[in-house]
Amino acid sequence: MGSYLRKVFTVDLRALALMRIWLAGIVLTDLAIRATDLEAHYADTGVLPLHALHQHAWHQYFFSFHAFSGLWQFQAVLFAVAAVCATSLLVGYKTRFATIATWLLLISLQNRNVLIAQGGDDLLRMLLFWGIFLPWGRFYSYDAAKASTPATETRYFSAATAAYILQLFLLYVCAALLKNSPEWNSEGTALYYALSLDQILMPLGKLIYPYPELLRLLTLGTYYTELLLPFLLLIPFYNAFFRLLVAGVLVLLHIGISLTLFVGLFYLISIASVTGLLPANAMDWIEQRFLSSFKRPFSGQFKRVFREISFPVTVRVELQWPRTFLQVARQRQFREVFVGVMLFYSIWWNISETNLHLPKLPEHTKWLGILLRTDQRWGMFAPVVFKDDGWYVLEGSTTAGKTIDLNQKGKEADYAKPASVMAMFKNDRWRKYSENYLFISNSAIRPYYCHYLLRQWNEQHPDQQVTKLHVVYMKEPTRPGYQTVKPKREMLCACATAKE
Repeated sequence: MGSYLRKVFTVDLRALALMRIWLAGIVLTDLAIRATDLEAHYADTGVLPLHALHQHAWHQYFFSFHAFSGLWQFQAVLFAVAAVCATSLLVGYKTRFATIATWLLLISLQNRNVLIAQGGDDLLRMLLFWGIFLPWGRFYSYDAAKASTPATETRYFSAATAAYILQLFLLYVCAALLKNSPEWNSEGTALYYALSLDQILMPLGKLIYPYPELLRLLTLGTYYTELLLPFLLLIPFYNAFFRLLVAGVLVLLHIGISLTLFVGLFYLISIASVTGLLPANAMDWIEQRFLSSFKRPFSGQFKRVFREISFPVTVRVELQWPRTFLQVARQRQFREVFVGVMLFYSIWWNISETNLHLPKLPEHTKWLGILLRTDQRWGMFAPVVFKDDGWYVLEGSTTAGKTIDLNQKGKEADYAKPASVMAMFKNDRWRKYSENYLFISNSAIRPYYCHYLLRQWNEQHPDQQVTKLHVVYMKEPTRPGYQTVKPKREMLCACATAKE
């Protein structure tokens, strides 16, 4: 058994280092995108004030530093701290501390507004969690360049490497198991319905949409790729070949998704997640071809650059454990046991989310997963694809008696379908919010969005003041076989200024 585990779950530390760098870059990119909506998404003057968050979108085991204040300036400070921590992770300075800090601040940020969350956020969160226990700072990092004894051994095996690989396995297999509808596994119509959603339709998706047989082939190919491909990671022989095959197929899959569907950062996170699978021979080739000046054991340019860097602030963290845990061997033993327990817990959680006839995770134990945000459900377009397509019309009644559409920069409301519904969203966070806005379960938060839009418009357009606003959804349900449906007007919310 030990031999099997080592063959299957041993990773290359250089590959883990590349994954660390990529994930840190994604965290910084995510922060930059979110920062454009500091007030809208995280302040009391936005779409989800703190009192509304705690009343309608909060779990008792959540924690969030971002929920300490409703001021956008307070959020800006936390964003800056998170950016510093992510940058530290990127360059590998105090790597373990930077990983913990980045993970904590990411959870805090995600808990502040769950109405804009998507599946990629869950994956990013889990990769950082397992990264806490991975030595992904031993290569391509400031810590490595400063080490008195450079690392030479690239192969590494631990409970955390098993957790990382099994996390990827669970992601795709459980995603397939949740797609237990005929439109995924027999009819092959899921991609047709997905590409019928104008809110996420990309140019390549529009190009292939008219070809039902191609869509059927791609649907079934996606389903069986998710269901079967991850099992190659568990084969102990030809492991390097199978890892390269899995990584290559998944990268192509997510590139294809990004070209057809608007999924925000999800595809980048997914591609980054397989970087750690790269075997030693692949990393040797990458080093020789692209990283020749950074080649281990960090001689040359990479080491010189980092040795010349002098950080103005030095972070020193000392944990005072009981004396029995001061020994390195005991600390590692404790870490391995903790990771093993969390891995078992995560596997059970994932299995419980599927329809497999196996014992479910007891409800009274779920507090731990919610507290650490290791809760996960990979239900992308599952079990069926969302079919209530449509677009928003923000009907504003002006003081001059006109009805304008705030979504169309104040043009007269005409309710016609825009040339590109997707282009109406500033970013994927707003698109996800608009999707959640439709659900009856979120009806209580609708007025906050309405009042936010009304206030923002009047502040920015003093010569075209709006006194009333109706948030209207032009619902256009998707029917099978390219059937057209006349859009139906649904008013989701109405609000007015105090003077009205």
